[in-house]
Amino acid sequence: MNEFQKYIQRYLDLIPSENWLEELKKSGEKTVSLYSYLTEEQSNFAYSEGKWTLKELLLHLSDTERIFQYRILAFARGEKSGLPGFDEENYAANSFANERSLDSLLREYQFVRQSSQILLETLNPSVLKNTGKANGHIISVETIGKLIVGHNIHHLNIIEERYLTEL
Repeated sequence: MNEFQKYIQRYLDLIPSENWLEELKKSGEKTVSLYSYLTEEQSNFAYSEGKWTLKELLLHLSDTERIFQYRILAFARGEKSGLPGFDEENYAANSFANERSLDSLLREYQFVRQSSQILLETLNPSVLKNTGKANGHIISVETIGKLIVGHNIHHLNIIEERYLTEL
């Protein structure tokens, strides 16, 4: 297993069942539920200097999911050109998430997740095995869909372990 495979496997291993489309729905609902209980003040909390606030983390989930959606769409439709990677730290630094209301970030997350669900649920099953190159690595449509789920669960775990214990 190469380094890229090890990197993505840590996210895939977090998916609690084989039905990753159902887990997509569940992880979205859990994220919305968790953030719905936060106050505006709590959403500006970062557990350590230089770490993202809860608002920045939520927007990071939306940004990453959008990028993954584009990769899914491109590879499902047969795109042969390689797609670029992205620097999550740079995206967060330029997101201005902390200037937005928690409500607006949460609504955005919900719309992005709904869009992912519709995209993934309506793909012809035959394209799930389509592959393409993103960030210099070959990856399948299905694996990217699963990464949306695993990535979200990864950050939910971080929120529970590092943020909620400090609030």
